[in-house]
Amino acid sequence: MAQYDLIIRNGEIYDGSGDAPFKGDVAILDGVIARIASHIEGTANREIDATDHIVTPGFVDVHTHYDGQATWDSHLAPSSNLGTTTVVVGNCGVGFAPCRPQDREVLVQLMEGVEEIPGSAMNEGLPWNWESFPEYLDSLAAKPRDIDMAALLPHGPVRVYVMGQRAVDREAATAEDIARMKGLIKDALSAGAVGLSTSRTLLHRSSNGEFIPTYQAATSELKQLGESLSGAQGHVFQLISDWEDAEDEFSILRETSSKTGAKGTFTLLDIGNRPDHWREQLDRIEAAQADGLDIRGQVLSRPVGMLMGHPASMSSFYKRPTFLGLESLAWDEKIATLKQPDIKARILAEDNDHPHVFVEIFNNRFRHMYPLEEPINYLPNKEDSVAAIAEREGRLPEEWLYDYFLGNNGNNLVYIPAANFSENIPTLLDHPHTISALGDGGAHVGSICDTSANVYVLTKWVKERRVLELARAIQLLTRQPAELYSLKDRGLLAEGMRGDVNIIDFAALKLHTPHIVHDLPAGGKRFLQSADGIIATIKSGEVIYSNGQATGALPGKLVRGQQADPRLSA
Repeated sequence: MAQYDLIIRNGEIYDGSGDAPFKGDVAILDGVIARIASHIEGTANREIDATDHIVTPGFVDVHTHYDGQATWDSHLAPSSNLGTTTVVVGNCGVGFAPCRPQDREVLVQLMEGVEEIPGSAMNEGLPWNWESFPEYLDSLAAKPRDIDMAALLPHGPVRVYVMGQRAVDREAATAEDIARMKGLIKDALSAGAVGLSTSRTLLHRSSNGEFIPTYQAATSELKQLGESLSGAQGHVFQLISDWEDAEDEFSILRETSSKTGAKGTFTLLDIGNRPDHWREQLDRIEAAQADGLDIRGQVLSRPVGMLMGHPASMSSFYKRPTFLGLESLAWDEKIATLKQPDIKARILAEDNDHPHVFVEIFNNRFRHMYPLEEPINYLPNKEDSVAAIAEREGRLPEEWLYDYFLGNNGNNLVYIPAANFSENIPTLLDHPHTISALGDGGAHVGSICDTSANVYVLTKWVKERRVLELARAIQLLTRQPAELYSLKDRGLLAEGMRGDVNIIDFAALKLHTPHIVHDLPAGGKRFLQSADGIIATIKSGEVIYSNGQATGALPGKLVRGQQADPRLSA
């Protein structure tokens, strides 16, 4: 009889601690790492030869939005197919629980507007077999899936559940409202929520264009809700904000952590028109850490980048009246019609009617648009922008873009790097009090595909630029985010830890350009992305992906609350 379920042999082991690698074998039994040694004398039901490959913990992604997808899809791609074995959902204050039946459309519109998930997909895919947040967690726990997931309680649904239309109208919460919300938070945390999330940014709007119920919710409301968290239970308060009054906003996390010991985390970006913002935020983090408060910034390893064009969910022309009038046409007929000179002239003379906020911001910023390449270049040269190309050709940039979108049978796309279009990313990533995050898996499915940002740390900053050591980069993607959420049983290759492992051919590691698939409920479309070089991804000792292909194994579980370090309990 075999001693182990799986042995990975002869790999170069990067254990997630940041320490130097070592050659050896990893044995897994009953979902956990049973032994690590230079050579394991023993047998297994399956062995994998990792010679010339690196062996790492599975990636941990703490900023995703699979809240809906996880209820209808057993495969949490594009995270699980890119090496992630644990995700945290419920970020940015949006989600689907708690929810009364009469409020379902409100929450669908919130998720559709804020995280750009098609309402038609949610209306068909969501089972709605819950009302309370604990019931929602039970629904997640009952669904087989490939990787583990933990969930934050989102502020938006809590506010709507307690305040109804008053929340949608963004009225101030009364003392009674706050008391009821705190009761719901307590119930959710007892059921296994890992913390609380909220959003205070004007970029987040419902699909009807209205600001979300949590936008500019009183600082005092959030501070009172934060009192429900507990550092002893490993809770986290996650926040996204425009930082108009940065000290006031940061005080929400600071006061919550000071009173409760809970951790705080927020979106930390290098914003082009506010060049000192990121350093000021690091100063606030460092001051909080010096005072014993665990507050950390979430950093995306590349620009926050949108993809626009006719196959995507939006473009510079997608809400112009004449363009909208062609929506019912078959694809080839639509593209042929768009090429007609009179149709082109009419569309170019029109404006978009109530476009998404992303289009409002970037519609005419042609110096920020770049024709998409294969493979995608996430830090393109400014002379390759749409504006620069059009100028060289003596054409108006909007007219050039119109024709470009019609190339490749209408499938051409542009990439728009927004925040973090900067050389400061390695500095932000390597700071001791930040974490690599913000991939937004499961969200912005028709315009953003940043889930691969974890792999990008390895391909760009380790392999190409050589500004991060590989051992440090693996730590950023594994143990560091796991520790933020007190998931101390993973993110590290050590005996007793979860058997979550990646086997990677580092020399061959390469990201492919995102592509559109139509596999959401109701035929909805989304971007997916693949990579070369990820030989195998193993979750709890089972191979869930082999050379980019799903094996069908579904060992993933719902993680309820903090997880103790098994080495300490042993």
